[in-house]
Amino acid sequence: MAEWLYEEGVGEARAALVEDERILAARIELPETLRVGTVSPARLTERTVATLPDGREVMLDRAPPGVTLGAALTVDITREAIPEPGRAKRARGLATDLPPAPGPDLLARIAATAHPVRRLRAHEADALEAAGWSEVLEEATGGEIPFPGGVLRMTPTPAMTLFDVDGDIAADALAIAAATATAQAIRRHGIGGSIGVDFPTVTGKAARQAVAAAIDAALPLPFERTAVNGFGFLQIVRPRPRVSLPERLRDDPVGAAARAALRVIERAPVSAPNRHRLPGAVRERIESRADWLDLLVQRTGRTPIFDR
Repeated sequence: MAEWLYEEGVGEARAALVEDERILAARIELPETLRVGTVSPARLTERTVATLPDGREVMLDRAPPGVTLGAALTVDITREAIPEPGRAKRARGLATDLPPAPGPDLLARIAATAHPVRRLRAHEADALEAAGWSEVLEEATGGEIPFPGGVLRMTPTPAMTLFDVDGDIAADALAIAAATATAQAIRRHGIGGSIGVDFPTVTGKAARQAVAAAIDAALPLPFERTAVNGFGFLQIVRPRPRVSLPERLRDDPVGAAARAALRVIERAPVSAPNRHRLPGAVRERIESRADWLDLLVQRTGRTPIFDR
């Protein structure tokens, strides 16, 4: 039976849906995230832009009727801000009469699913790592996802997330295996929006339908897709309320590496050396965050020493 493994880490919360020691879905949430479902006071600063008290801007789905520029309103967040090269996509929301309230955090969201939640502690055996946590992070940052018979190369772009298929088995078998692997990767990494998959060219309507059927069988709803065209391309569209794991890690690779290093440090036994050698940028990021270090000391009872 699948279960959620949840970890309240230093600088981030982590969760993985695990079944048979395999990660089906992996999620990371940062504490500063403006979460979906948050209801906040704001002011209308452009026709379809509201500014929150902390200065963050929210794109509104439509201009709120009867609200003039500069006037107060309340907004309900319907999509997180999406990091992209250049300028990030602002959070989206709509005007509402609901009272202000925080949106559900990662723990609340997974607790509301049909799967049980097990909270992990640093002194326990590392169940996340045993299920392949580091490998999933490597997939997200590097984009290479092996599967039996081939490999996927995942590339997030501002327009869509692209999956390219390569392998050394017969084209029809490769395309079907890649369809299953792609669907599993989409779920594992929480990828939404527009997704393109470049399969090897398969001949015949039946073969193309079999590839599409493999997507349908492995990818949970809701989503829409096209058929596989004659060039082997298929497009999928999924809801995109939150940042995917690749977007999260690639937006700030130094920060992601720093938080991963803190996880290792927190889990080190008391008998282990307390000196740590990290890349300069990672060490500097950790040292710049007094809140991270304070929490780490509180949890471990000792201040880490970083070699230079």
